[in-house]
Amino acid sequence: MELNTFSIAARCPRTGQLGVAVASAVPAVGGLCPYIRAGIGAVTTQSWVNPYLALRILDGLAGGQQSDAALASALETDDRPDLRQIGLVDAGGAAAAWTGAGCTAQAGHCTGAGYAVQGNMLAAPGVIDAMVQAFENGAGCDLDERLMRALEAGDDAGGDRRGKQSAALKIVAREDYPCLDLRVDEHAAPVAELRRVLAVARRQLVPFVAGMPRREEPAGALPEDVAAMLLRSPGERPGAAAAGGPDPLHDIVGLPPEAVARVAHLHAQFAPVLAEIRTLRDLDLAAVHPPVVFDPSLPYRRVPHD
Repeated sequence: MELNTFSIAARCPRTGQLGVAVASAVPAVGGLCPYIRAGIGAVTTQSWVNPYLALRILDGLAGGQQSDAALASALETDDRPDLRQIGLVDAGGAAAAWTGAGCTAQAGHCTGAGYAVQGNMLAAPGVIDAMVQAFENGAGCDLDERLMRALEAGDDAGGDRRGKQSAALKIVAREDYPCLDLRVDEHAAPVAELRRVLAVARRQLVPFVAGMPRREEPAGALPEDVAAMLLRSPGERPGAAAAGGPDPLHDIVGLPPEAVARVAHLHAQFAPVLAEIRTLRDLDLAAVHPPVVFDPSLPYRRVPHD
């Protein structure tokens, strides 16, 4: 399958987390492009996808090869490297990328300290530059937010010239299982929808994964507060406002696709603000400050005006 795609593979220098964010105009891009191995590296394979290249790169990194050497060795095993596009970053943050001459234009890549950004069949040459700038500008953020912002920037700059269908965000920390693995497989505005799903996952999934068994620690039990949260129905959990309620994208009837895309774009821009508002609303500050109650039946003193 030809996955004409824009993506970023990256490492967080603070936590050592490895991740990939990717979007495409084909379904289920998250099931075919990202490959991550804890403590080894993160790879995204696209264009005419060859998943074995990603697996061979990870094997090479695990065997001690540098990122560019692992990439070159893997490409030597492929009879059509001209059709492939690869981006990777190793556990130390060294990045490498490849864009074959047969990839559909616009196609290209850019690597930097801790990241590789790549894309093909892009709507505009500025997609990659926009992703790089967004990722670098978010240096103070956690990896999930930096990857999400890079994907949004690429989407805003035009993304895949055929349109939009799927998006994914995958992050691995120290365990063999991902700490975050989110996918939107069939949607008119997949990047915007991925932002919404991320807001829910931060409140409901991330605490659950944090309490899961670890390789080198006693398994133990899920923390009581997390277990209690997950025993509630989805609509009663923290972050439920991000998951529930009417979806304006589904309520719009008869509008052209570009209008729906514009609404999705606005959703993506305001999603971080709305997520922060929901977080603030859920805070329990009773122990810090007693509640202030206005009772109109009480005789309040009128303050004289000058």
